[in-house]
Amino acid sequence: MNTRMRRAAVAVATTAMAVSLAACGSAKESGDKADSSDSAAKKGDAIKVGLLLPENQTARYEKFDKPLIEKKVKELTNNKGEVVYANAKQDATLQAQQVDTMVTNKVDVLIVDAVDSKAIAGSVKKAKDQGIPVVAYDRLAEGPIDAYTSFDNVTVGKTQGEALLKALGDKAKDGQIVMMNGSSTDPNAKQFKEGAHSVLDGKVKVGREYDTKEWKPENANSNMEGAISALGKDKIVGVYSANDGMAGGIITALKAAGISNIPVTGQDAELAGVQRILTGEQYMSVYKSYPQEAAVAGEMAVALAQGKSLDSLATSKSDSATTKGVPTVLVPVVSLTKDNIKETVIKEGFYTLDEICAGNYKAACDKAGLK
Repeated sequence: MNTRMRRAAVAVATTAMAVSLAACGSAKESGDKADSSDSAAKKGDAIKVGLLLPENQTARYEKFDKPLIEKKVKELTNNKGEVVYANAKQDATLQAQQVDTMVTNKVDVLIVDAVDSKAIAGSVKKAKDQGIPVVAYDRLAEGPIDAYTSFDNVTVGKTQGEALLKALGDKAKDGQIVMMNGSSTDPNAKQFKEGAHSVLDGKVKVGREYDTKEWKPENANSNMEGAISALGKDKIVGVYSANDGMAGGIITALKAAGISNIPVTGQDAELAGVQRILTGEQYMSVYKSYPQEAAVAGEMAVALAQGKSLDSLATSKSDSATTKGVPTVLVPVVSLTKDNIKETVIKEGFYTLDEICAGNYKAACDKAGLK
């Protein structure tokens, strides 16, 4: 394995763990202060946390985020806290209805990963008007948000862009790349794009660029087919894909056109993406520690539900279009390639070797030294 990449992965993982542990300690300190002052916790451990996630096409939400947040809430409330869950299935209108239901059911706090960061603002205000604090999870929703946790999204885009340039090497000027960004309704997608452009601009020629509706792989597939038709299959040297799901659709289009051996980026470390990295169909993904992000969201939610301050828990502030100075914790990310699969997704329990190396992927695992 590349020693520099190994050291980088370990360093970032260590930093991420430090962020998580610091957040845990700070939350406890904040809680201790609140318990010993006149502004004692409004609620005990028997709190109700509303969890609203945006879609179920991306594997992470059902496989990681939901159970991890549930687990953290239970840990922090002596198993007395309850998580009420709803998934919007990429429908902003449905998500607004789900917020209404949560408000009617009088949850004590909301954790919201918005389908549409602007459209959710009215729902956030409705919750706040009823005295329900709101944690923006993964995407910075608009409206009077009380707290926010995510990853450094501009850094995600830079990480993807840097990896693509590394993979292209001397071929960077030989042709054109296609940029497949995420949904225009997702503020994260805008930041990924910003980060990627900051690295790629002036070093590659962008032949075609798309904002992919609803992040759907089938839309990315259709866009890629259009790019191949417009540019010519011999002119494309690489593809920036903002996530793994779209990378799957892109790679299907590339294969259909007889294009192989060009780097394609990704994000989220989905199982299918990790397997494509092993076979060489996809060059990289961005590994994001959902356990750490979920843990911070759980801590923020429990603290807010119990009337405690986030001053010590938050490590920075974020500004949305409507709200300034939102208490924030951002979790670091790692560039995931064939060289550091063991130190990232396997070490943190995302997937087992058996899951990754199932069926036809066993030979690729053996070749990569994953045994």
